[in-house]
Amino acid sequence: MKQILLFTFFIIIANTSIAQKITISGYVREQGSKESLANVAVAIPNLKIGTQTNNYGFYSLTISNTETLELVFSMLGYQSEKRNVRANNSQQIDIELKVKSTDLKEVIVNAERQNFVSESEQMSVVSVPIKQIKDIPALLGEKDVLKVLQLMPGVQKGREGSAGLYVRGGGPDQNLLILDDAVVYNANHLFGFFSVFNGDALKSVEMTKGGFPARFGGRLSSVIEMQMKEGNKEKIHGEAGIGLLSSRVTLEGPLKKNVSSFLFSARRSYADAVLKPIAGGDFPTMYFYDLNMKVNYDFGQKNKLYLSGYFGRDVFDFQENSKVRDSQESNGFNWGNATTTLRWNHLFNQKLFSNTSLIFTNYNFKVYNEETTDKGFYSLAYSSGIRDFTLKSDLDFLPSSQHAIRTGILLTAHRFTPSALILVDARTDTSGIKKNATDALETALYAEDVWHVNEKITVNAGLRLSNFNVNSKKYFNLEPRFSGAYRLPNHLAIKASYARMNQYIHLLSNSGLGLPTDLWVSATDKIPPQTSQQIAIGIAKDFPDKNLSLTVETYYKKMDNIIGYKEGASFLLLEFGPDAQKTSEVDWQENVTSGKGKAYGMEIMLQRKVGRLKGWFGYTLSWIKHQFAEINDGKEFAPRYDRRHDLSIVSTYQLKPKITLSATWVYGTGNRLTIPLASSRLVGHTNVDNSVNTQVSYYGERNSFQAAAYHRLDLGVQFHKQKKRGERTWEVSIYNAYNRVNPFYYDSGQVYNASSGNNENKLYRKGLFPVVPSVSYSFKF
Repeated sequence: MKQILLFTFFIIIANTSIAQKITISGYVREQGSKESLANVAVAIPNLKIGTQTNNYGFYSLTISNTETLELVFSMLGYQSEKRNVRANNSQQIDIELKVKSTDLKEVIVNAERQNFVSESEQMSVVSVPIKQIKDIPALLGEKDVLKVLQLMPGVQKGREGSAGLYVRGGGPDQNLLILDDAVVYNANHLFGFFSVFNGDALKSVEMTKGGFPARFGGRLSSVIEMQMKEGNKEKIHGEAGIGLLSSRVTLEGPLKKNVSSFLFSARRSYADAVLKPIAGGDFPTMYFYDLNMKVNYDFGQKNKLYLSGYFGRDVFDFQENSKVRDSQESNGFNWGNATTTLRWNHLFNQKLFSNTSLIFTNYNFKVYNEETTDKGFYSLAYSSGIRDFTLKSDLDFLPSSQHAIRTGILLTAHRFTPSALILVDARTDTSGIKKNATDALETALYAEDVWHVNEKITVNAGLRLSNFNVNSKKYFNLEPRFSGAYRLPNHLAIKASYARMNQYIHLLSNSGLGLPTDLWVSATDKIPPQTSQQIAIGIAKDFPDKNLSLTVETYYKKMDNIIGYKEGASFLLLEFGPDAQKTSEVDWQENVTSGKGKAYGMEIMLQRKVGRLKGWFGYTLSWIKHQFAEINDGKEFAPRYDRRHDLSIVSTYQLKPKITLSATWVYGTGNRLTIPLASSRLVGHTNVDNSVNTQVSYYGERNSFQAAAYHRLDLGVQFHKQKKRGERTWEVSIYNAYNRVNPFYYDSGQVYNASSGNNENKLYRKGLFPVVPSVSYSFKF
């Protein structure tokens, strides 16, 4: 009912005539494919007003009646378009922008290029062009969206090779990953070494680290919004690639020319297919795959329909037959995501645009071990899953050039199925064993307004009301949001933001590796939702003559009700094995405790987006502290991912039209770890195996040890060749070019000290990836 009233209210207002006002609106698309373009700057320079297209390429400007005016459409990577318009009546103007061709000449940027675009929307926002992602060297040639985002200031990586994101002191569960409006819960392939997002299927990637608009909610630290391509509406187009780890193919084209199109993109690894014949039958089955699909239909200016989906899975299966023990054993992992989104765009009139989505999301994993011996059969099944059904509706209302109002509603029905089960002698002891399911309903209502107060001041103010019902517990929370910018002369702007966030789901992890055994669980009557408050202040400075932009931001974030395992606890505290005598199941709530955290720091980013040399320099100085009553004796401690310094230098250089060079260098303070400080042997103590010497380790405060610093150099070169049927590209890259042994974990051992005559403990740093060369081939047609 509330949403119906909101629709009615805005329709009435939008159709109310405004004296001597006209509205110019339309869609901006890419020439040659008819792909809609988001975030295109649409400006009227002589009036010093402007706006941006939304995610579906729609824009609207309401101005005073005038004889003629000049409209300017501009976007990075596209040729600007100008239109002279007789503005004596409201009208629709659709534009197609042409992709810029390769050019080795320096690009001179107009000093007024963004003076009329809202700076407040850029607070703590990072946008990475897909083309740039594909130019950056990567491990085994696998272009990875999330690993490129790790190179941005304020974003830290987990361990070596991990695709996990730690944004402004938050954990990996505090990032909202959205693919065509659908939430993706586990973004990892191969235990976190690669992400599930195939760059060939993506149109845009944007990360928000702070100053969150009211339309986003449900996470504390970041929002990563990704849009899939719609598909070429004019002609069949394809792209394929072959690498050392996997191959991929993408196909797009019209179903009905200029009206309907499709996109299909697939990727699969094949390490097992290559190595299994060499290693023999005992080599495990191990692979991942993902599929992206999308179709759309344009019913005219008023209505557009989109259906998109993502489906991916990882499989690791180990089979063993023992003739000596006359036993058979099977164990392994499998996990995967599935999302489906049905979206309807409707244009009520030139000032009112709506998007309504029906969304299905499912994530599940299973870790299993089964064995048949002369003692019988036992099975260990360790699983978890989330299933969501979501209805989401958003309205964009643009009453004038000074206001851009957005409002919407969201309803999500969650089903959580965390479970840890052991079945012993399953032939007689399996009755009544079921997964415990928790159902919850999450709702939200929001409104926000981007207000251009005058030529110097822009404000984005909003409010979000969120509600979470689980069992008999109901949580209601108000989330105020604010960001603003004040423009000064000489292309300088001062920015500030405040955001309160609530998160109603938790990720239980004690590995820090982003393994599938990490559990997504719901807030309950015992475990409250996580909350955070973040303030940020920054400056932005453009240097048009050098094509450079500089941003400096400082932030402080306070987090409450974050959870962690109690000392010595884990989810799988169960008796298992062929000799186990009982079937067990654990309530995860008994093993966790709630606490608080804080994070603060400074971020610097110097970026160059145009010209032969492109890239950025990013630096983060940060502090993170956690405190739990039942961990570390209640004292404050630094979490594993607390890094004082984090530095990245990324560059691509177009040496010739056919040759592109790239390099990345990263440096980070070592992770925090908890290691044994000393050990001793208990003589005379009898172990399970009847030995009489037991070594006992003694630990200090949590994460009191700091690992060695992390640094790495990656290099790459691409050779392009244009042919009649498309472009061919060979790429050679080197990961960890100077063979740095970065710590993946530490092992301890005893070394005899001749001077003291005693054995002493010594730590050994263990790396994961040495220097790794790779070669890949891709072609477009």
